Amino acid sequence: MLFENLDLRLGAGEMLQVSGPNGSGKTSLLRLLAGLMQPTSGDILLNGQPLAGQRSELARNLLWIGHAPGIKGLLSAEENLAWLCALHHPATRSAIWQALAAIGLKGFEDVPCHTLSAGQQRRVALARLYLDGPRLWVLDEPFTALDKAAVAQLEQHLAAHCEAGGSVVLTTHHSLTLKPAGYRELDLGRVA
Repeated sequence: MLFENLDLRLGAGEMLQVSGPNGSGKTSLLRLLAGLMQPTSGDILLNGQPLAGQRSELARNLLWIGHAPGIKGLLSAEENLAWLCALHHPATRSAIWQALAAIGLKGFEDVPCHTLSAGQQRRVALARLYLDGPRLWVLDEPFTALDKAAVAQLEQHLAAHCEAGGSVVLTTHHSLTLKPAGYRELDLGRVA
């Protein structure tokens, strides 16, 4: 048993940071919230209705970025973003290039991702946060492999997303220095 008796809500403009030691269930909780796993008991609700009956609604309204960057090495940064956005929130080439520039990858748009550093690959994945799309972001260790400047930029972007009415659930061992007004923390190490 990783955790039990969890009761939490996340509304517009809120950020929930899930923390705890390795193995405490942080990623498992995010996978449950993203509909990638089913709980052994209890319910996960989206807009007051069971998540299981709202798969397409969840897919349109949620942006999941896992611990691994989730990009294909043989594709370029532009091709990866076009592919990742194609199903629910297609993006124009111009929007993709703007997102890559915003995340610090101007000039790397057509470079195969297998030639990029780990930090640059993470930035390709995070560029999705700079495109129009879902209002609920579920992010597993988004600061992995980022340098200090990129960490500060991402913190600012996450806070701005919440201030604009978006919602964020994230795991990180990083201590956030910029927290939106609707910030809360759930320590699974204390819950277990």
